[in-house]
Amino acid sequence: MMTHALSALAIALAVLVAAPAQAQCFADYKAKRDDPLRLHYGVAQLPDNACTKQAASRALAPRLARDGWTLLNIVSIFGPEGLEQRKASAGPYFLRY
Repeated sequence: MMTHALSALAIALAVLVAAPAQAQCFADYKAKRDDPLRLHYGVAQLPDNACTKQAASRALAPRLARDGWTLLNIVSIFGPEGLEQRKASAGPYFLRY
């Protein structure tokens, strides 16, 4: 009986460890365009492997560049709990990139 319980526990732990983390990662950022100078503040969803400021910069800069924007900086990295409070400030750039 104890052996079966330990086996079941070991299997359950193995499944939990093997399952990918479903943590959602977001960044708020500042970007610019030149000639004429335009600035924007936005919020973007990031891949799970880009949940640091440095990795977020690498992931977000090319997305912005496709539309002529230059990433100035990553303001912060946060989870889904921070989305609502940033939505109004980001306006049309909320989850656009």
